[in-house]
Amino acid sequence: MERARIPPGQGVTKGWPLLHVGSVPEVPPERWRIVLGGALARPVELAWHEFLALPQTRVRADFHCVTGWSKLDNDWEGVRLEELARRFGLAPAARFVRFADPQGYDTTVPLALALSEGLLAHRHGGAPLASEHGGPVRALVPSLYAWKSCKWVARVEFLDTEALGFWEQRGYHNGADPWKEERLV
Repeated sequence: MERARIPPGQGVTKGWPLLHVGSVPEVPPERWRIVLGGALARPVELAWHEFLALPQTRVRADFHCVTGWSKLDNDWEGVRLEELARRFGLAPAARFVRFADPQGYDTTVPLALALSEGLLAHRHGGAPLASEHGGPVRALVPSLYAWKSCKWVARVEFLDTEALGFWEQRGYHNGADPWKEERLV
């Protein structure tokens, strides 16, 4: 039997609700930078033009928020985490990926999941990703609740040990699987 498209406890939204921690930073792409570090052979800081020069991927994925809404059929464009890990030399000890914004928000995802589906997205629906939705770049891990898809990504770290992120330290379930309703611990 085929699995239902909408996870338990979710309802489909036609819009895209705005939920985030902190203020919406306005970072012009020409000033945007991302630091890739941790368990990498070649840690690096990329400017916008360098990021866009990397191989780009398009992904169509549903997006599920822990508050109960799901936005279906999102078209995203960006750089796969797998590409970054390969290009900059992922260390064998790496087991997790930590995404962080410049305001202190962070979250961690298991490495295998980040490499299989993780994307640093800069476009949504054919247009540049709007600031209020995480632009110029946000993480995307579509099989997890949206809080694992960190907005305004400024740092990506490949880690050998798990670190609890902003919401996980406040009682959210670290698994974040919407199909298992892993909302709170």
